[in-house]
Amino acid sequence: MTNEALQQTILSWFPDAEVPQPQFSEEGSQYLNVSIEANQLHELMQLLKNNPETHFDYLFCLTGVDYGKELGVVYHLESTMHRHILVVKVQTSDRENPIFESVQDLWATANYHEREVFDFFGIKFSNHPNLKRLFLSEDWEGYPLRKDYVDESNMVVK
Repeated sequence: MTNEALQQTILSWFPDAEVPQPQFSEEGSQYLNVSIEANQLHELMQLLKNNPETHFDYLFCLTGVDYGKELGVVYHLESTMHRHILVVKVQTSDRENPIFESVQDLWATANYHEREVFDFFGIKFSNHPNLKRLFLSEDWEGYPLRKDYVDESNMVVK
């Protein structure tokens, strides 16, 4: 399936999804990017995995992002059968209680990726079976990869 066909398939499911022009990576390959509303995330991911035409069977990266005003999660998916790659993005302006639905029920590898994002960004994943800190101790305060995180003991001053 070409990126154009993949884009049309996604837009037929979710007409309001944002699909900017494909970006070129340093290696020269194209990745189709899709931004989706948080309440549509799990449904889109389920369709992407289970639809025979898309069959995204491999979640190879899931990471948190602090955009400044919003927090988000970026998912990199691949279909090992069809050999296409897709980037799905979701974000929220709720920095106090950011929550997205877990996709670990679709891709088991998301389990630890989501725990890492929770640990460093404070983004919660509803329906996650064991959402707790992965790298930092349970008594750690704050989320060190957020732009507003302050670490007085390791502060670098210009």
